[in-house]
Amino acid sequence: MQRFTDIAHTWLAETIAYGDCVVDATLGNGHDALFLAQQIGASGQLFGFDVQKQAMEASQALLANEPCCQHLVLAGHETMLEHIPQEIHGKIQAIMFNLGWLPGSDKSVVTHADTTILALEQSLELLAPDGRMTVMLYPGHQGGDTEAQQVITWATQQQLLHIEQITLPNRPKAPILLQATKF
Repeated sequence: MQRFTDIAHTWLAETIAYGDCVVDATLGNGHDALFLAQQIGASGQLFGFDVQKQAMEASQALLANEPCCQHLVLAGHETMLEHIPQEIHGKIQAIMFNLGWLPGSDKSVVTHADTTILALEQSLELLAPDGRMTVMLYPGHQGGDTEAQQVITWATQQQLLHIEQITLPNRPKAPILLQATKF
């Protein structure tokens, strides 16, 4: 079975082109940022956010040889609108969220539904028409089930997005992938 992160990458690769602007809303160890950077090439712009210095350092190391314009911000994803220039609001082709905690770090530092939903709301302003967004949810850690449920509830109320949900119904603690396309 294909990993959900690989499914998200394949799905986003269908829409991202050389020169696009993209966002990794939760840098983590930098794997999604690297994927995005490889899609957009030298003329693209990558914006990345994380609250942990360790995530910044890991992402910078992975992105060291990528020629795209990189804007990595040590701040929560709920501050995207503050850090992404107004002139590219509505022009972002892809946004990735990989919620939970930074693998290999302090598991008490996690994403929270309140700031995640603020960031998702901001994504609606940032995404281009037909832009895509993925959200990886992890209900298996403490608080992750609450965050997942609140994000799914938010998603069901959206009128500007076509949303697909990929789950393993016989594994309630397994990751959940939301894929959204802006109308």
